[in-house]
Amino acid sequence: MRRYIAHGLAVFLCVASLGAGAARGPNNSESGITEKKQTIPVKAAKAQASHKPRPYQVGIASWYGSFFDGKPTASGEPFDMNDLTAAHLTIPLGTYVKVTNLRNQKSVIVRVNDRGPVVEGRIIDLSYSAARALDFKSRGLQRVRLDLVQPETVAVMRPVADLP
Repeated sequence: MRRYIAHGLAVFLCVASLGAGAARGPNNSESGITEKKQTIPVKAAKAQASHKPRPYQVGIASWYGSFFDGKPTASGEPFDMNDLTAAHLTIPLGTYVKVTNLRNQKSVIVRVNDRGPVVEGRIIDLSYSAARALDFKSRGLQRVRLDLVQPETVAVMRPVADLP
């Protein structure tokens, strides 16, 4: 009985080793082909990995419109529901934020000029015009992603006024 088990095991190991060696094909020294491996320095690899844009915040957004139109904001300017503005509790006034609607991936850049929202669980209140640009439609609330935008980027994106 032991002889049959030992014989079977020896045959199995021979077949397995032949199959494993044939599956890879010839190695580089046998085929005469040399491969060049592309190496990335460790510092460059870390810089690439850490360069991914991370959202400032993700959560629920709401919008406000005609009821507040003309009333003063936290920045002192009157609220204009047709401007691309927003209210946030902690982002400094005057900061530009890219708001992306996570339902349809539409995005808009708004300027924070007010404080809010006052309802718990919401991260930003958008002007009517900003909510319309994000296609909130009849929904008052949407899940959004906030990304801080540098002022230079906003300046490049805005159209230049026609000169006479």
